[in-house]
Amino acid sequence: MTDLQSTCARIQPLDTAAMAAAETRQGQLTKPPQALGRLESLSIRLAGITGKVQPSMARKAVAVMAGDHGVCDEGVSAYPSEVTAQMVYNFVAGGAGINVLSRHVGARVIVTDVGVAADLAGVAGVRHCKVRPGTANMAEGPAMTRAEAIRALEVGIALVEEEVAHGLDLIGTGEMGIGNTTPSSAIIAALTGLPVARVTGRGTGITEAGLALKIAVIERALACNVPNPRDPVDVLAKVGGLEIAALAGVYLGAAAHRIPVVMDGFISGAAALVAVRLCRGVADYILPSHLSVEVGHQVVFAELGLTPLFDLEMRLGEGTGAVLAMSLIDAAAKVLSEMATFESAGVNGEMTTDVVG
Repeated sequence: MTDLQSTCARIQPLDTAAMAAAETRQGQLTKPPQALGRLESLSIRLAGITGKVQPSMARKAVAVMAGDHGVCDEGVSAYPSEVTAQMVYNFVAGGAGINVLSRHVGARVIVTDVGVAADLAGVAGVRHCKVRPGTANMAEGPAMTRAEAIRALEVGIALVEEEVAHGLDLIGTGEMGIGNTTPSSAIIAALTGLPVARVTGRGTGITEAGLALKIAVIERALACNVPNPRDPVDVLAKVGGLEIAALAGVYLGAAAHRIPVVMDGFISGAAALVAVRLCRGVADYILPSHLSVEVGHQVVFAELGLTPLFDLEMRLGEGTGAVLAMSLIDAAAKVLSEMATFESAGVNGEMTTDVVG
């Protein structure tokens, strides 16, 4: 049995007893019922994920997976592939958006080279897990082999295992890979059967002509590879990305350890859809962050039955939306754990019919 198979086998349903106890506790806290809205339902979800009535989200991390894409040869991105490696250097130097926002919420940034098309072996601060130096051009054939897709999935699973050993309460998903909105759109189209144009946006800010080219390239990739929508690994291998596969592994690993995992933007959403298609139970462990301006992200939310926590018109990736959401998730857990009950505070919690505000 591979790590992928054994991880999927360990994923269990939410702890309904913990959720019921958390809901009861919410009703005893010094506030009117449902006065904190979605923070309350979020805290109950955290109890179900962790199995703890008063969960803590103190130990936070974001997994930033990096990989390059051969499909960039088709001109689908506004930036050259060399930027992927350059941004990895920026991540480990602490200068990127994800570094700033992670410091803001107290999250560790874990950068992994899954498939950067540059030699980063000597770069300190990077998890060196390169499966191959970038994918092949999916418009001309499979992006990678099935074995490589599984290895990339297991890179994400291994990251969670490593972090659990150090102490982990909450993990976010992030990525870096020039051109990676193209395979993300291809994955979503392949898994949902929706038209490519319905799930494809401008990515790094390409022109109208660039968007038309991008859609045509994805349609060509799907036509020449014919990925099997009932086999998520086949979809990953034929039209996916190494960093996307690794993020799917993070979702699986987190669910297997009963750790909430925060979905970032569009690329993380494509990875989440892969993970859920591999194991339906993963969906219970995924917490949404923001709604990306990429049109396909709305499709992901609909497929997963999730509602974003906020919409700030973000499209940076890197895990920036995920770490911003960590602040809200941590707040929800703290309300449930730290807020006084009517009894402990000596407050009369009895509601009367003439109370108006």
